[in-house]
Amino acid sequence: MTTVEQLLDRKGHGVSSVGPDDSVSDAIKEMAVKDIGALVVMDGENPVGMFTERDYARNVYLKGKSSPKTPVRDVMTAPVIFARPEQTIDECMSVMTRKRVRHLPVMDDGVLIGMVSIGDLVKTVIEEQQHTIEQLEEYIHG
Repeated sequence: MTTVEQLLDRKGHGVSSVGPDDSVSDAIKEMAVKDIGALVVMDGENPVGMFTERDYARNVYLKGKSSPKTPVRDVMTAPVIFARPEQTIDECMSVMTRKRVRHLPVMDDGVLIGMVSIGDLVKTVIEEQQHTIEQLEEYIHG
């Protein structure tokens, strides 16, 4: 089973972030430019929350708040639910299902080293299953 560390080694360790005092409008623009659905909210080197499209829809838009005037800290999800590099893809999928989140920042010894999404995990599972199918076909026809 693939670990989070192996997944990050393939996909990259980059993490997009926003500050807690940044405006929701700036956060939404950042997600649009990068074509992503979540940002880690960083206070210096410390992850203090997550800001996602879901947070925007539920905590800003539906409540009639002003995106340029609302700071991310007022609408972010906290505390942050993390993954560790040694966790398996299955373990992360279980956490995401239980906690109803779609993104997990990855922490290693207190340092943010990457982020995985449900899409990353599903893609990895499909690749693993395809590899297994190919091995079984080779065995059967070999």
